[in-house]
Amino acid sequence: MDQEEKDDADRYRAPALDKGLDILELLAEQRDGLTRAEITKLLNRNASEIYRMLERLVARQYVVRSASGDRYSLSLKLYALAHRHPPMSRLIAEALPRMQRFADVAEQSCHLVVYDRGNLLVIAQVDGPGSWGMSVRLGSRVGLIDTGSGRVMLAFQSDEQREQMLAEHTKVKGEVTIDRAALDATCAKIHQAGFWQKDSQQTFGVTDVTFPILGPSGQAIAVLTCPYLRRIDEYAAPTIEAAAVLLREMIEGLSMFREVEA
Repeated sequence: MDQEEKDDADRYRAPALDKGLDILELLAEQRDGLTRAEITKLLNRNASEIYRMLERLVARQYVVRSASGDRYSLSLKLYALAHRHPPMSRLIAEALPRMQRFADVAEQSCHLVVYDRGNLLVIAQVDGPGSWGMSVRLGSRVGLIDTGSGRVMLAFQSDEQREQMLAEHTKVKGEVTIDRAALDATCAKIHQAGFWQKDSQQTFGVTDVTFPILGPSGQAIAVLTCPYLRRIDEYAAPTIEAAAVLLREMIEGLSMFREVEA
């Protein structure tokens, strides 16, 4: 850095912002979090200024305290913010034409969700053809614990990310509580199978077929669900097995897209 660049850097210093960024960058490297004293020592800062900055980062949900209250670690807020950025827009743009083709061929609706601050957010939705169907409203929030989308999202995360998601979890209206051991067992089965197919816990007559969209590390960056409705009249609509095959093919294409983008 030459003298002119150094002068510019000094002129535009923002000490409070620097402290906050220093804390975030430090915590990003820590698997088990740090105590306030450890953060103060590692950053060579005054204890009172670290305390004030940590309190603000916790209040703004960028940092979370441990259950015992003595350790601090990053929340998933930065992760969520990154997924609202242009790469997520590119994913939506890539997914929508495929979702439309799926809806036309399978004659079912589908919706795409991402993790956002304790539950799931619907970022894309396509209706199936015909005069009736099942759809989830764009922009609505979906439960993390009791839905196919939520369980698939949890199943394809690292242990650390899953713990953070569950720690940040906020219930949506009507969300059913589930025993943690049962949830862990379900996530393990989903990960082994590669997808979820089961009757909806929100609506009678709907079977959720759900697949993860995987990033380069093999963790779910988004989840696609078809709330399958079985016809009982004389019309021979595509079966749920056929819909699952179509959905798997679409997901594989989207997951490859993410790897290329990375």
